[in-house]
Amino acid sequence: MASTADFKNGLVLKIDGQLWQITEFQHVKPGKGPAFVRTKLKNVLSGKTVDKTWNAGVKVEVATVDRRDMTYLYRDGADFVFMDGETFEQIHISEATVGDGARFLLENTVVQVATHDNEPLYVELPVTVELVVQHTDPGLQGDRSTGGSKPATMETGAEIQVPLFISTGDKLKVDTRDGSYLGRA
Repeated sequence: MASTADFKNGLVLKIDGQLWQITEFQHVKPGKGPAFVRTKLKNVLSGKTVDKTWNAGVKVEVATVDRRDMTYLYRDGADFVFMDGETFEQIHISEATVGDGARFLLENTVVQVATHDNEPLYVELPVTVELVVQHTDPGLQGDRSTGGSKPATMETGAEIQVPLFISTGDKLKVDTRDGSYLGRA
């Protein structure tokens, strides 16, 4: 159990049997009335976001979430296989749990896997990854860096928008949160 004074970003709470992660919080002390805490909570499994207000000093149940660095090994059917670097234990995580970040997973990429009661909750990729362009249409004479964009297929199969001067074989930095082009690597 924790008090509202212990709230911090990233803390996972157990509310009505579901796990909710605090993404934002604000302690408010109005001129009149008791203090309260305004929070923005994200459901760990579904990703749904809600706003919730707590009276100051209220006790809430905190879920123990274990975050460990793991290495992505390979894909096994619909599952992704990750290995703990310390214990060399391998776990299978479903495609739904890995989420949209699966588009940017390369073998031997180190990611952070969050588990609760040995059940994987989510996989956090690094903010940026370096990927090689597998295919993109060649640029035309006169293309400039600010002239527009074209689709490019990366080595993981992900398709992103890149500037016109990028060609097949270039190594690029890609933001894993939104799939945007950040620059050449």
